[in-house]
Amino acid sequence: MQLALATESKKSNHTCTWGELIHNPEVTRKLEVKGIKVVNSVAQLKTGDTVIIRSHGVSPEVYQKLRKKRIKIIDATCPIVKKIQQTVEKLSRQTGEMIIVGNRNHPEIQGLVSYSRDKALVIENEQEAEAQPFRKKRMVLAQSTQDVKLFSRIVSVLLEKTSELMVFNTICDSTRIRQESTAKLAGQVEAMIIVGGRNSSNTNKLYEISRRLLPRTYLIESPEEIKPEMLSGVSRIGLSGGASTPPEVIKKTVTAIQHSVKQNSKQEKVTHD
Repeated sequence: MQLALATESKKSNHTCTWGELIHNPEVTRKLEVKGIKVVNSVAQLKTGDTVIIRSHGVSPEVYQKLRKKRIKIIDATCPIVKKIQQTVEKLSRQTGEMIIVGNRNHPEIQGLVSYSRDKALVIENEQEAEAQPFRKKRMVLAQSTQDVKLFSRIVSVLLEKTSELMVFNTICDSTRIRQESTAKLAGQVEAMIIVGGRNSSNTNKLYEISRRLLPRTYLIESPEEIKPEMLSGVSRIGLSGGASTPPEVIKKTVTAIQHSVKQNSKQEKVTHD
């Protein structure tokens, strides 16, 4: 976000982002207020405009189209994603089937498939892995924000269906640590609040991990979504945020939780009286 604001302040031409910079509605709204809007097509741009490439990355074709129209490119692709793109591109020259574990509709995955020269097969779950035929050789990678345990289970399934299986653990370390911390916290509290964009892959993974362990888990995009009834009757509340959730949103969510707890306490006191 700071990169986008700094870019806009330094120039007179129009600045925009290719797709949502990060999957967080709060950040997207703030950028729009500053005049930095989201585009998804070269047709929406004029020669001389500046485009900030989203953290999820884009396909090689998008770069080509932007350069052809003489659009200035500011590449904000996550370094981890950039490294996966390079790995996929390199592996695409080898023999064997390439599998990427992730959400096939996510922009990161769509970009990676393009770097594979459309050779990669996307698998989202164990059922899809079970349906695959036996192969002599496979190479399997993961979306950077993939659920670590799900990736491990899918790899185990593919191991029984492949003679030579090359596994590349391309899950971001911070994602893994965040998932482990969320799982640990969910086992220690009575209710969990996961705050982040509903279209954010890593936020949804945190929600799924927590909900498996603790049914009373709520996914919210903003503190305003917290209602007293969500936290009624609980004394231990956990909070976890997606990687793209701004620190100020986390702070506001803590305040909102405290406010809801106080409201519940007042209602209980009135009921007892």
